[in-house]
Amino acid sequence: MTTPLLQSDRRDPSTDPNRSDSEDGLRGQSQATQSGRSWPSQMREALLFAWAVLATAGVLVLAVWASHKQQTSFDKPAGKRNLIFMVSDGMGPASLSLTRSFRQHTEGLEYGDTLTLDKHFWGSSRTRSSSSLVTDSAAGATAFSCAQKSYNGAISMLPDSTPCGTVLEAAKNAGYTTGLVVTTDITDATPACFASHVRFRSQQDEIALHEIGQGPLGRVVDLMLGGGRCHFLPNTTDGGCRQDDIDAIALAREEYGWNYIGDRPAFDEFWEGKKEVPLPMLGLFAPTDIPFELDRRNMNDQYPSLSEMAKTALRALEKATENSDKGFFLMIEGSRIDHAGHENDPSAQVREVLEYDKTFKAVLDFLDESKTEGVLVATSDHETGGLSVARRTTVPIPAS
Repeated sequence: MTTPLLQSDRRDPSTDPNRSDSEDGLRGQSQATQSGRSWPSQMREALLFAWAVLATAGVLVLAVWASHKQQTSFDKPAGKRNLIFMVSDGMGPASLSLTRSFRQHTEGLEYGDTLTLDKHFWGSSRTRSSSSLVTDSAAGATAFSCAQKSYNGAISMLPDSTPCGTVLEAAKNAGYTTGLVVTTDITDATPACFASHVRFRSQQDEIALHEIGQGPLGRVVDLMLGGGRCHFLPNTTDGGCRQDDIDAIALAREEYGWNYIGDRPAFDEFWEGKKEVPLPMLGLFAPTDIPFELDRRNMNDQYPSLSEMAKTALRALEKATENSDKGFFLMIEGSRIDHAGHENDPSAQVREVLEYDKTFKAVLDFLDESKTEGVLVATSDHETGGLSVARRTTVPIPAS
């Protein structure tokens, strides 16, 4: 019987007497395939799959454990160490960009020239306020000093109004010598957050008392240099801005053993190395803030600069700890970068950033030359003013 070429073969392969095992093999079929895989074969595949899953899970667990161990396990540094913590208050990326370009232009530098800060950029810090999308200096400094997020205005206080211990207080408790150097009031938010505890940053009269030693932990600071003299003088004294009649400078001297200087000539005796700085030392060189660097440089005989105060503090703290097995903790703030941002004053801001950059380099040089191991951490608390650096492509608007 002849079968048409296009007719489908509907014969049952299993009943075809002419079908051979080799044909089944070529078709990828076998007797075991036709009747289902054998039980031992299925068991072997299941065991292999289970082993692969367990092995993969084991490798992942070991990898996570190794990574965690590498990040969290380290030998505690041995021996004496110093820590310098620097804050560029109110400085954002645009501030650096503007200052870099300004310096290149005014000093005739190549466009690839960078600031000292640029050469040491590692990352960023998060200081998010618990009460606002916009973080202020108090919440930012509380994040630095306490490692806790809090509300705007908080001076080392948590959202439930309980005080939090600061890194400076911990250093002092461990036997370190401590210091604060700023160009704003020494009672302003950033320095206050390292050595005092009040609910609101506006309580500067109380902050002043905490800083000299009339706080819950007693005196925790050994050296303070900056402005803000009026918050230490009674309201009955010329130049005083306290709301009470407490003379905090006299109290500091008589009750807590502070030495005090209040002008540039007295500072120069230590800056120029004529005298060793006796600790504890309180230096208040302006009634409120030390003037912007843009103006201060024309009044250099009246006010010290940030870099001068920082260098003096570094020498003083190193000298004070030379025979100790403990080092020192020093907080240095480029305070008025923030104020220039608030006032939308780019001329003042670039000079403030340049002075901060100069101070940063001075600290690096000190660490390179010091016989004691040291660590420098520098960061900003927030940006101020919404500075934007852009190119204008339209024609100038004529003056009206």
